[in-house]
Amino acid sequence: MNLNSIKARIERLFQKSLVRNTLWMMLSQGLRLVLQAAYFVIIARALGAEQYGAFIGATALAAILAPFASLGSGDILIKNVSRNPQLFKDYWGNALFMLVVSSFMLLILVMVVAPFLLPKTIPIIVLFCVALSDLFFLRTLDTASKAFLAMNLVSRSAQITVLLTLKNLIAALILVSFFKNPDILVWACLYLASTAVAALIACLLVTRMLGYPKLALSLIKPDIRQGFYFSISLSAQTINNDIDKTMLASLSTLEATGIYAAAYRLIDVAFVPVYSLLGAAYAKFFQEGEAGIRGSLNFAKRLAPIAGGYGIAAGIVLFLIAPFVPYILGKEYINAVEAVRWLAPLLFLKAMQYFAADTLTGAGFQGIRSAMQALVAAFNFAINIWLIPLYSWRGAAWSSLVSDGILMLGLWFLVAFYHRKQTQSIN
Repeated sequence: MNLNSIKARIERLFQKSLVRNTLWMMLSQGLRLVLQAAYFVIIARALGAEQYGAFIGATALAAILAPFASLGSGDILIKNVSRNPQLFKDYWGNALFMLVVSSFMLLILVMVVAPFLLPKTIPIIVLFCVALSDLFFLRTLDTASKAFLAMNLVSRSAQITVLLTLKNLIAALILVSFFKNPDILVWACLYLASTAVAALIACLLVTRMLGYPKLALSLIKPDIRQGFYFSISLSAQTINNDIDKTMLASLSTLEATGIYAAAYRLIDVAFVPVYSLLGAAYAKFFQEGEAGIRGSLNFAKRLAPIAGGYGIAAGIVLFLIAPFVPYILGKEYINAVEAVRWLAPLLFLKAMQYFAADTLTGAGFQGIRSAMQALVAAFNFAINIWLIPLYSWRGAAWSSLVSDGILMLGLWFLVAFYHRKQTQSIN
């Protein structure tokens, strides 16, 4: 094969939208990875394990409710606009409307329930700042990113992804540069301010490029049920990822929460390439799913083996480099070495489960996906009540492995079941 032939093949590969979009997401996620690592190290060292654990406990509680702040309107926007771009202004306006109404109702709820779920040592103003940031402004950023995805402007969505982490790094640098004795209260205020500014920038960018939002209330009612399913799905997913951190803060110690959260953050960082592929492919799942689950499954078959192979390789690498964690974060994170090694298999389990989940979503089975995720989330919560008081962060790690394993198997079982059902109906 000559050089010109190789060059031609490479050019054809880069012309494919999925490859190009994935590369954009990889570029943004790679930059986000660097920014996130810097932000994580600065905050973990500045606050220490106990205060960092308190902050993570507050963010984990907000994260569980955050999906209901938009009632799935961002995903509804992607579903409808990816199939008919002329509807963008209507669904963009509806998404912002739902966000304003729902998020402030949830803010009140968080302030009521937080004192019963989190340690009294976490200041109420910290809870308020985190809740307002994550329930309204952070969800606004997410909705703006999905607006660009719906219009297949992945490069712009990627820019918002970078902005999402850059705002944290800037706030962290301000914390350590201008405050002699940084604490969780100062950090919570900076966290809120940076998120608010980033959300405003993202909304202005969407409006300038794609048009002003238009309120079309008649379009909300037909999609409200599916939007609720999207919220349940994302909330259940968040519970599976974060409920252990909230429960550690309540049932164990803040130091254990900080150690476990630090280890889990490394898992999140290592999962970035898979998130990139999922983000680039998300709208495509809806387009392929118009033909039923056979279409979305055929699409998933092209991508899932790549993600699964990466999950195995990345898990092995994390297991091997775990002893370096205390040198980066400090000696008080020495137990994070064991935590990283316990959590390393999650990279494969999550990679495989997400592609099964999006296969169901693209084909219109969001309700059954949400039900499966909710059942596993309830199971995760139940066994954490038993395991955490006995084994602290180790119990949380075991719970995560079991729960994510069950969810992966359950989702692929549902894919196989509905695929077989569709095949039988055609034949």
